[in-house]
Amino acid sequence: MRASTDGAPLIPPMRRLLYVAAFLVFLAGLQLFVLPLHTADWFAWTVDPPMTAVFLGAAYWSSAVLEVAGARSADWGRARLSVWTVFVFTALTLAVTLVHLDRFHLSAEHPISARAVTWGWLAIYIAVPIAMLTIGSIQSRARHTPTGSIAAAAGALPAGLRLLLVVIAAVLVLVGAGLLAAPTQAATLWPWMLTELTARAVGAWSVGLGWAAAHARLSGDARTVRPLGLTAIAFVVLQTVALLRHGDDVTWAGAPAVGFLAVLLAIGVAGGWMVSLNRVPKARSALASS
Repeated sequence: MRASTDGAPLIPPMRRLLYVAAFLVFLAGLQLFVLPLHTADWFAWTVDPPMTAVFLGAAYWSSAVLEVAGARSADWGRARLSVWTVFVFTALTLAVTLVHLDRFHLSAEHPISARAVTWGWLAIYIAVPIAMLTIGSIQSRARHTPTGSIAAAAGALPAGLRLLLVVIAAVLVLVGAGLLAAPTQAATLWPWMLTELTARAVGAWSVGLGWAAAHARLSGDARTVRPLGLTAIAFVVLQTVALLRHGDDVTWAGAPAVGFLAVLLAIGVAGGWMVSLNRVPKARSALASS
């Protein structure tokens, strides 16, 4: 059953949804990464300190890479990782939003620009998970086509990469779950100050990225994970820029900072490894599609 749905073509509604999602996360990243000192006026809630804003902005921008890659995929097997990563993250972020709704810029005391962004935020995080489930259900009924079998021929991931993805997934999901379930306690292990809301926002990203790493490990073929590799590289590069801009918010003397940098390094290594994997030779692709 799974093999047949993997080879099914990506239906146009799912492709369009991924492009729309990529555009929306680009806008969120623009507000956070470019204007981290102005979130009181131009974001759904006030994000402080600025390092948190640029961290979240970098995460949004890097996720756009994954969504565009998913939208450009020929078949469902290659797009699935993008789709369900988006669903996991948006569903968790919607839950965080509803728990901390009192912190959002909804009242008349906030600038109209911030209120407009907040209502847009609520609409997006309610609509996108529903759209993902609805269109995903339609996608699951799409028929397999012979051209979709190319992805299965890409070959297994190297054992070292599979192990690295397991470690990254375990660390990110555990950290994210801690930040979501016990934000005050878990935030003491983060290298800069987090409020309950920002801790849970970071936790949603951590779980989403960890889920993507786990999915990549389970999918096990080079062509499926290549877009995630590009996303991982973008994430590390943008987070490095974020640290260069607002690294003074970080408490560098301590285990949390060392752990944060170690995880960034691991993500960068895994990303470079996934991108470096050889593409399917043309002759083999032609044989698979014949």
